[in-house]
Amino acid sequence: MKGFLRSLFPSPERLTKALVGKSASGGLATNILALYGVHIANYLFPLLTVPYLARVLGPKEWGLLAFAQAFGGYLQLLVEFGFSLSATRQVARARDSLRGRAELLASVLGAKAFLGLLAIGVALLVGGFIPAFRDHPQVLWAGVFWALATAFSPVWYFQGLERMRLVAGLEVLAKGLVLLLLFLWVKGPSDTWKVLALQGGASLLATLLALYLAYREVPLFLPTLKGVLEALRLGWSMFFFRSAVSLYTLGNTFILGLFAPPQVVGYYAGAEKISKAVLGLLSPVSQALYPRLSHLVRRAPAEAARLARLGLWTMGLSGLFLGLLVFALAPFLVRLFLGEGYDPAVLALRLLAFLVPLIALSNVLGIQWMLPLGLDRPFNAIIVGAGLFNLGLALLLAPRLFHVGMALAVVVSELFVTLGMWLYLKRSRQDPFAFQGGGQ
Repeated sequence: MKGFLRSLFPSPERLTKALVGKSASGGLATNILALYGVHIANYLFPLLTVPYLARVLGPKEWGLLAFAQAFGGYLQLLVEFGFSLSATRQVARARDSLRGRAELLASVLGAKAFLGLLAIGVALLVGGFIPAFRDHPQVLWAGVFWALATAFSPVWYFQGLERMRLVAGLEVLAKGLVLLLLFLWVKGPSDTWKVLALQGGASLLATLLALYLAYREVPLFLPTLKGVLEALRLGWSMFFFRSAVSLYTLGNTFILGLFAPPQVVGYYAGAEKISKAVLGLLSPVSQALYPRLSHLVRRAPAEAARLARLGLWTMGLSGLFLGLLVFALAPFLVRLFLGEGYDPAVLALRLLAFLVPLIALSNVLGIQWMLPLGLDRPFNAIIVGAGLFNLGLALLLAPRLFHVGMALAVVVSELFVTLGMWLYLKRSRQDPFAFQGGGQ
């Protein structure tokens, strides 16, 4: 029993060793701090811009902005193609091979160039069918620019090497520049497109500087057809997973916009942004755990399991606390962030508060544990099932309950994901709590 309890609650010495690792410069704690720098900026950015934009643009144009961002998010998803997970894992495994990293970087960039052209073709096609985009083409193409500039970021490369400090600094500076320019140039509903254009410009600047840093240490190779195809093959399962996830995260705003007027989309988008800002407080821990667990799971499975258990306790309890806080303070948060005219968003936000602990747990169980173990197929099966389930619920509830129905659909779907992952790991005896110091 004592041994079992020690496996659940590691000693401070073991936690320090797990967090810092053998190399202080590339340790997990250093990357968590760097990523928290980015996410503090991500937190301060909406803290200042959401209240301003929600009031300046008004519910209708705010909803149009959210609709265009959702579509841009689809394009970004297409171009990133799961490389943020698959390529990060490959870099973590090939961190000692300079040539291997150079070839991987070239292959992923080549694949993204091909997918970027495909994304532009999709935008040309969709832009002619959706009334909101036909009436506001400048909003559509500003969203496309933002999506492509963001999708080409090589953050995955530095994340795989567990060296995030410089890239984190670039992102913080870019977001600070956007913040300043938004206040200077966005003054009314007619400036909606400028929001996306400014965000895209900052992303492009950060992307170019990050690529410069990457190519300072690896030779410049041109992508080969074989390398591009291999990158697409490795990223396919992750893309499949992220596409399914988008059905009950990113896709909800877009789906709602097909059935509801823009101001209703604005209610849901406002509530969603508040809940995501809260959930973002946990993201640095998640991002830093993934490459470390990918590195440890083959070399020291017992250490990997202990770190995964620590992640479950930390993310789960923190998510529960933050979710309860959002639920209790929902009316205040809506008034603070969105202002007058957004009262219908309160109920949606209270429903979305349940996402915070659910996503915190499913992130550790799925991305931080199942993927490093190579359980891509069951992981994808659960995600696809949840995505299709959410799509059905959204199509059923959104036309009737609008923003409230959409919030209900995504919460039920995330519950499906969390329970599905836990049950699979439990039945296959691969959950982190089954490891008590032995190998797999």
